[in-house]
Amino acid sequence: MPNFIRQLSPTGLGVAVMLLGMLLFALNDAMGKWLVSTYSLGQVILIRSAAALIVLVPILWRANISSVLRVERPMLQASRAMFSTAELFCFYFAVKALPLADVMTYWLAAPIYVAALSPFLLGEKVGWRRWTAIAIGFVGVLIALKPSSASLTPAALFSILGSAAFAFMMLSGRQLRNTPDTVLAFWQIIGAALAGIVAIAVTPDGWVPLKSGFDLSLLALLGIVAMAAHMLVNRALKLADAATVAPLQYTLLLWAVVFGWLMFGDIPQPSIVIGAGLIVLSGLYIFFRENALKRRLATAANAPLEDVV
Repeated sequence: MPNFIRQLSPTGLGVAVMLLGMLLFALNDAMGKWLVSTYSLGQVILIRSAAALIVLVPILWRANISSVLRVERPMLQASRAMFSTAELFCFYFAVKALPLADVMTYWLAAPIYVAALSPFLLGEKVGWRRWTAIAIGFVGVLIALKPSSASLTPAALFSILGSAAFAFMMLSGRQLRNTPDTVLAFWQIIGAALAGIVAIAVTPDGWVPLKSGFDLSLLALLGIVAMAAHMLVNRALKLADAATVAPLQYTLLLWAVVFGWLMFGDIPQPSIVIGAGLIVLSGLYIFFRENALKRRLATAANAPLEDVV
């Protein structure tokens, strides 16, 4: 390990690991956009899922493979896998037609949807400050979307549906907080793989012959890079406080702009820049407000912060 990494504090290392994880997520998304221009959605998702399973299964085996079958709240697990699969299909469908930064802007609005839905689905209290931030976030989505007969394309609509599915996946994840991340990831991957098989079977261009071994390697890398990114994010959250590293998820937008420009020649429109700015600001306010309230409750209850929900 290089000396400069050894000299980092746990918090500094957590920040570095989180930034690397976001870079890998953005790289994964850029590779996916490039590959779905040639291969079918079902094909991309199936090979991606198979590669991710190759990485994940040995980890589960060393931990305790039987824990995969003893799942907490099976119906909720199935719902989470369904939302995750829908989110994945919507993302690849949208990114096939839209610039990467546009799609990422809609996806980063998911925490705003979660905050808006949590009072109704999770019974959480949301005060006027967060409702104001939620409203500003929705205005950002509308500015980015530019609703009109010309802009409401299928790809734009699938972007909104996909980000909503991602929000529901996050909500179900909150309710499954006692389930290990590896178990959640396993069933999420299984759901995507099964959906990929069905998509290949029912669509006319379900399987496109692979052009080269290089393309197969890139398809497999989608799953491996995504798994590596998830592991880095989980490690970052163990090394540093969530208030320090979680806001770094918004660096995804920066990388989406960079990769979109370098790989596809995409330059974000002013409406996307303005909408993304409002979404990021509202998302950061909601996160820090919720974190402050949790700390206040934890202090009052004399309980660890992670025990306050």
